[in-house]
Amino acid sequence: MSEISRGTRDRIGSRADELYPVVCDIRRDIHRHPELSFQEFRTTALVREYLENLGFEFAPRYLETGVVALLRSLNPSAQHERVVVLRADIDALPLQEENISDFCSGEAGCMHACGHDMHTAILLGTASLLSEFRHELPGDILFVFQPAEEKAPGGAKPMIEAGLFRDYTPAMIFALHCFPHIRSGNVALREGSLMAAADELYITVHGEGGHASAPHKAADPILASAHIITALQHLVSRVSSPYEPAVLTISSISGGHATNVIPENVVMSGTMRIMNEELRSTFHHRLKKTVEQVADALGVSAELDIVHGYPVLVNDAEAFGLARDAAEEMLGASHVEESEPLMTAEDFAWYLQECPGAFIQLGTGRNEDRKGDQLHSPYFDPDEAALKTGIEVMSYTAIKALARLAGG
Repeated sequence: MSEISRGTRDRIGSRADELYPVVCDIRRDIHRHPELSFQEFRTTALVREYLENLGFEFAPRYLETGVVALLRSLNPSAQHERVVVLRADIDALPLQEENISDFCSGEAGCMHACGHDMHTAILLGTASLLSEFRHELPGDILFVFQPAEEKAPGGAKPMIEAGLFRDYTPAMIFALHCFPHIRSGNVALREGSLMAAADELYITVHGEGGHASAPHKAADPILASAHIITALQHLVSRVSSPYEPAVLTISSISGGHATNVIPENVVMSGTMRIMNEELRSTFHHRLKKTVEQVADALGVSAELDIVHGYPVLVNDAEAFGLARDAAEEMLGASHVEESEPLMTAEDFAWYLQECPGAFIQLGTGRNEDRKGDQLHSPYFDPDEAALKTGIEVMSYTAIKALARLAGG
């Protein structure tokens, strides 16, 4: 398969058409039975049974949930050290679904509102399709069905720490994600930094309580908190270059309970999103100084706890180019878009620190004004026709990557 023929693409498209009803049923079954991060036991069993029927080889259980399985080439000339990885995430969100359909979530307060049911079904369809190429593949394909993308620290990092990339040394890794702002039938890609690093911020301001009529006899943590919030916003415009995307949001604040009482403490939390790891480190230092010194200037004390989240997601140049070319050849150039940088975060970034790869945005939107075209919404309702697009792109990208590694 060093040279990929038009016939191969036609074969992929034809099989994706035939697999669509099966994959659609799988997606709806997973959607009916969503499971939160690290609780995906039913989904894990479903994935494992499907791959067992295809004759896949299973890796050790790196975590309690999730599946890692190898499609080993049966091509006599295959080089088994050539490994390409395809990854899907399998967890749902703690959200009550508000859609009305015959496959809505049957679990109260739990919903696949980020498309992970789509990702899982697509990768199972891709596994089925690529298993039919096992006598032709010049190398092996590793399928990673990863738990807990939605809950920091995520499932990717602990899987790597448990030995995923010690047991396998892949040359490239690819994944896709539903994006409803992109029209169904299209994909979007970007070279370099695509998604932001995301850190959680927790600030506690300690003051001295007192009567609201005599603030001069107290040390007001609420007033200090207001100044801290304002000062933190200045960091975005005065530390970050206008050409470097950065977001800092304080999204919760709690302190006090009565109109005539100055409280002892105020607790705040928020998030920081940055596309540059060096700038991220600078912000961590300046955040701490700003919180502590503004508090001190106002006669209170404050402490900042930064919970490090996912790193910047950086698409490798070669892997990006390969995935873009594969998508254009499979779908047509008019169906491949250039992505904008995104301030959302993804733990696929951890894999990309270990192995070159690319993250592909899969269009699932029908109309930008639709209520269901919004991730993390109780009305999220992706166009299921994108299942076929996802299978085509993932299958052909894997084949093209192995052909590239074989010198084609």
